[in-house]
Amino acid sequence: MTGEKDLGAFRALVLERGRELYRDLPWRRTSDPYEIWISEVMLQQTQTTRVDGRWQRWLERFPSAPVLAAAEPADVLEEWQGLGYNRRALALHRAAQAVAALGGELPSETAALEALPGVGPATAAGIRAFAFDLPSVYLETNVRTVLLHELFPGEERVSDRALAPILRETCPADASDPADDPRTWYYALLDYGAYLKRTVPNPSRRSSGHTRQSRFEGSHRQKRAELLRVLLAHRGEPDGVRLETICEELASVEEKAGRRPISAPEVEALLDELSREGFCRPGEGAWHV
Repeated sequence: MTGEKDLGAFRALVLERGRELYRDLPWRRTSDPYEIWISEVMLQQTQTTRVDGRWQRWLERFPSAPVLAAAEPADVLEEWQGLGYNRRALALHRAAQAVAALGGELPSETAALEALPGVGPATAAGIRAFAFDLPSVYLETNVRTVLLHELFPGEERVSDRALAPILRETCPADASDPADDPRTWYYALLDYGAYLKRTVPNPSRRSSGHTRQSRFEGSHRQKRAELLRVLLAHRGEPDGVRLETICEELASVEEKAGRRPISAPEVEALLDELSREGFCRPGEGAWHV
């Protein structure tokens, strides 16, 4: 489907578009592995406009992996609020503890990165490319968009298995050319992909792994998130927060949104679920975070 000549033309096009469309984002002004790692996790399914500001604030509060490792989980969860998927915050905390135990520096090897809690192939590849300028297979939604738009026009259900070899072949092998190194290559793919998503019908929908994100408002995920916010709001109370108070505050949120209040058994089930995952713990007739 794509010969050496085709991929050469593709690389030239992407690098040109990358120069034209380059976005001067704050996390691109650093090569610190910890700072890059935090940006990669925050940017998962989150708009860059939301991350800009929150990333800087996080680094002010937790400037290094050892500082993050030593923080209380509730502090980490509190700082994460509004960035979605609270599990990622707990995974960051556990991974920071693992990094601190290794001496405080993130590794650069793929296997070592993926061994950290919450660090999958895409996050590991992003850290390798943007922090260490090392070759990687960085497959995320904007990158998929470019590959599908340019190399698979009109094809449906294109798998990552078909895309990954193209990235292995096109990503520069080293950082010898600062105008065409792994970091520059993936910045170009990201920026061109972001442009395509604004200007053409979303090509990434033709990926075999594409799924429409489920509705958040009124979902089980939304109720979990709201319950955690209630718990965090009461975290300074030494005796914890009682079930009755939690039910009242959640009912107020649901009623304002035009939904029926959550029953006490439903709230208890949510609390038990969050407790099993490490978000909170029961006390004497109350709950703590």
